[in-house]
Amino acid sequence: MNTSAVYGDLGIEYVELCVEDLDRSVAAWVERYAFQVVARGDSPGAGCRSAALVQGGITLVLTESGSADHPIGAYTRRHGEGVADIALRVPDVTAAFAEAVRRGARSVTPPGPDGTAATIGGFGDVVHTLVRDDGPARPRLPWGLVADPAALAAAREVVPPVGLREIDHFAVCVNAGELAPTVDYYCGVLGFEDVFEERIVVGAQAMNSKVARSASGTVTFTVIEPDVTARPGQIDEFLARHEGSGVQHIAFSVDDAVRSVRSLAERGVEFLTTPGSYYDLLADRVTPKNHLIEELRSWNLLVDEDHGGQLFQIFTRSSHARRTLFFEVIERIGAETFGSSNIKALYEAVELERTRQGGGAQ
Repeated sequence: MNTSAVYGDLGIEYVELCVEDLDRSVAAWVERYAFQVVARGDSPGAGCRSAALVQGGITLVLTESGSADHPIGAYTRRHGEGVADIALRVPDVTAAFAEAVRRGARSVTPPGPDGTAATIGGFGDVVHTLVRDDGPARPRLPWGLVADPAALAAAREVVPPVGLREIDHFAVCVNAGELAPTVDYYCGVLGFEDVFEERIVVGAQAMNSKVARSASGTVTFTVIEPDVTARPGQIDEFLARHEGSGVQHIAFSVDDAVRSVRSLAERGVEFLTTPGSYYDLLADRVTPKNHLIEELRSWNLLVDEDHGGQLFQIFTRSSHARRTLFFEVIERIGAETFGSSNIKALYEAVELERTRQGGGAQ
């Protein structure tokens, strides 16, 4: 069956994060990242409490379990807080689910009688709920949540100064030996394309990476595995602390990285710092567009350039107990890659952070 026919313009409907304290997590996303709450729900039958938050084209669902036996409780007990479900929009859930399973997807929850949602396995304990595309005015949320129309319109139409617009990509850490099978799974099951591959070496540490992107171009996974022939590093620490494969960070796209980072910092978001030598040598490597080097230095923004253009990026300091999840702010001016030449600078920044924390991992 033709991929586009069954999966349509595959897109991200919502991202569900398992949290240990719903009220505290909602407050953090509202106060620091300027998301707006569009739905809340307490489902005794499902044994969980949830809230849906929106900014621009991004919908996050935060869910807290009231029981250790609940899947959400089991997730947080094993992994800590983190991404559990990346829900994908499809035109026909029943047809998409059947095709995905035929191609080798693991069935988690088959479609119900109304055919509005079904769930398949992804990487590690992360799943993909396939939801019926009802249009942007009627997002389909889990656990019986229903978005308030007025709050939803405000959250999508009035973009705050932090300017988070879409999810650019997910960075996914997998165990050694799982990189190729994971990418092959998404290409074979959901019709993704293997668009980029590299081996990154920083000192005695190394990692391998592949990028899988949906045919629609709207869902991107940067998948990373540790190189076991090199000294253990950050990817190994993530896998140990997270107890297996999972989402290391979510990248949010913005139109103006300097303005967004300034606004986020003013709201209390902390970012990794970049060595000053990075900016001292920057002019020899690239001439930044739209932003001055001193502006980039002031806000610790990294810049890279590829055949399509430039990108500006920065990573938050993790606030999670296990330090296994953080976020990225990225502005693209035509660039299609992911800042390969910035990996060394990021590694140095994270290594400095680890040293300050006495060996803790980002």
